[in-house]
Amino acid sequence: MPGISGPSDYSQEPTRHPCLQINAKEPFNAEPPRSALVSSYVTPVELFYKRNHGPIPVVDDIERYCVDISGLIEAAKKVYMRDVRMLPKYNVTATLQCAGNRRTAMSKTRQVRGVGWDVSAIGNAVWGGAKLADVLELVGIPKLTSSTQSGGKHVEFVSIDKCKEENGGPYKASIPLSQATNPEADVLLAYEMNGEPLNRDHGYPLRVIVPGVIGARSVKWLDSINIITEECQGFFMQKDYKMFPPSVDWGNIDWNTRKPQMDFPVQSVICSLEDVQSIKPGKVTISGYAVAGGGRGIERVDVSIDGGKTWMEATRIQKTGVPYVADHISSDKWAWVLFEVTVDVTHSTEIVAKAVDSAANVQPEKVQDIWNLRGILNTSWHRVHVRVGHSNM
Repeated sequence: MPGISGPSDYSQEPTRHPCLQINAKEPFNAEPPRSALVSSYVTPVELFYKRNHGPIPVVDDIERYCVDISGLIEAAKKVYMRDVRMLPKYNVTATLQCAGNRRTAMSKTRQVRGVGWDVSAIGNAVWGGAKLADVLELVGIPKLTSSTQSGGKHVEFVSIDKCKEENGGPYKASIPLSQATNPEADVLLAYEMNGEPLNRDHGYPLRVIVPGVIGARSVKWLDSINIITEECQGFFMQKDYKMFPPSVDWGNIDWNTRKPQMDFPVQSVICSLEDVQSIKPGKVTISGYAVAGGGRGIERVDVSIDGGKTWMEATRIQKTGVPYVADHISSDKWAWVLFEVTVDVTHSTEIVAKAVDSAANVQPEKVQDIWNLRGILNTSWHRVHVRVGHSNM
């Protein structure tokens, strides 16, 4: 691709924040401390989790960089950055979450395969760019289209970066054309993150943002867009990121029996306390994040300080000074809420959080019930243990 290349080694990696907890060095996968997530509604770029499958691409000539749009359309087109910037710019506040978030806790039940994420493979950012629906109009695809005249029903995004899972080929994923051409779905070709140009770790110069969907579909370092008949046949659509029942293991798995995972389920995590923490007796503020996929809001976050026997409702916050109401026009539909409740803890106990979304979906109680061999979508009740006595806070 003119103007940008995917290196074959890790000699040109960008610098990263020293507080990140590194789960894999090459390719680089890291997350911030959980306490950092509740310090602000919008996650600072340097503290946003890093999920990579190969060396970070390098841009050497931004003027020559372009995205090829081809496939089942009337005429292929090269779209340059100046073309994208000439389209109306939208800012969409959206939470991205790796499907493997909280995998480490699931692996304690039974071993799983994948990067050992704790609870911070998630972040909330303001993404700036053009709507994909507007970009696709440049090649003659009207808004709210489910099929092109040539039979294209899916939009495939192909990255610059090369990964071993694709035998050295590019990372790729797809979404339905009906979603891509729906302006209300807010799918972006983003060139900004939190008001600044994307940095290299997060997809510079151009990436896809698919709100409400697992992060694996928000392809970085965009190389090309293909309009195709079927879902993308890439590794990460067909041989990964699918939800299997606990009865399936590596000896009996049939990848063709499950669809690629798209929306992420309702999730909540306590971020103000570690998994096991000593505290002083008295008032304790419990805070964390809650989020649901598909644009569904958070109707309630329940917190228990007796292991789930009794519950109290936490307050939910997005933007300062604006009361949060699930699914209201004043709320960010694609973004997490931060929750908080102050409790009186007098003895050692288990503190639990669970969220309910606006469709009344609730987190499952036990991780054993949703265990799967790839360790994705651990949305079980989040539990931390506090020991009352000498404090390390």
